[in-house]
Amino acid sequence: MTTAATVSEETDSPYALSHLDALESEAVHIFREVAGEFERPVILFSGGKDSIVMLHLALKAFRPASVPFSLLHVDTGHNFPEVLDYRDRTVERHGLRLYVASVQDYIDRGVLKERPDGTRNPLQTLPLTEKIQAEKFDAVFGGGRRDEEKARAKERVFSLRDEFSQWDPRRQRPELWNLYNGRHAPGEHVRVFPLSNWTELDVWQYIAREGIELPEIYYAHEREVFRRSGMWLTAGEWGGPKDGEVVEKRLVRYRTVGDMSCTGAVDSEADTIEKVIVEIAASRLTERGATRADDKMSEAAMEDRKREGYF
Repeated sequence: MTTAATVSEETDSPYALSHLDALESEAVHIFREVAGEFERPVILFSGGKDSIVMLHLALKAFRPASVPFSLLHVDTGHNFPEVLDYRDRTVERHGLRLYVASVQDYIDRGVLKERPDGTRNPLQTLPLTEKIQAEKFDAVFGGGRRDEEKARAKERVFSLRDEFSQWDPRRQRPELWNLYNGRHAPGEHVRVFPLSNWTELDVWQYIAREGIELPEIYYAHEREVFRRSGMWLTAGEWGGPKDGEVVEKRLVRYRTVGDMSCTGAVDSEADTIEKVIVEIAASRLTERGATRADDKMSEAAMEDRKREGYF
């Protein structure tokens, strides 16, 4: 007969996993599952913190062997230079192969047109889906987490996409007992989200525990920014600031990293991992809700982009 005392003793066992160990174990299992089920997996790697943690987990999953996946980045042409430098250093350090799908190439060819607001994040879908099709990737790892946004909250770990990379809720499969169904028809592929059950705080606590290096813009630093739609944006060739938008130097950091035209900085004095963790623990806004203009274009902005094949 199990008693409360017995349960307590089992929970306090020295063999019990911490919550970070449990999340890491789940992610490692997912990476190995994909390696065994698919022929051409690829990891979406932007140099942002979630993709950095994802790559770190992949390296752990197959050590001492090399990672059996390539990396893929959709470059908007408006990415932060610090993040691109980090991306390239990481690829070189680990001897990985990086595929780049360029939004600028599509604009130059007349396939895509610049938006009036200068934001290129919504333009990433076509370069991403065509690169997946051209390279015949059958599994695509993404760093999406369920705590980020409501469209991501209902996403499966293995998310089936049709031959046009589109998401259909009626075709998603149950994932009972951590059993994942990777079956797909020719031309289809599966998006895989190893960090689904992580939170922003989990990610930062794991970064601290593992000693993972990040681009410096994730920590407080002085930067010239201007105010637009309630967010501090970085000035750049993408179209900011406009007349009447005043540039000022502030102490800021970035909670999430995307296109410069739609990723806002937050006022912060958190210049160490420990300070960032304290700051996030006290926050009541998700990182995307607080700092991503592309998610605020409509109530269903992320849901629409998911259906079209963006993530």
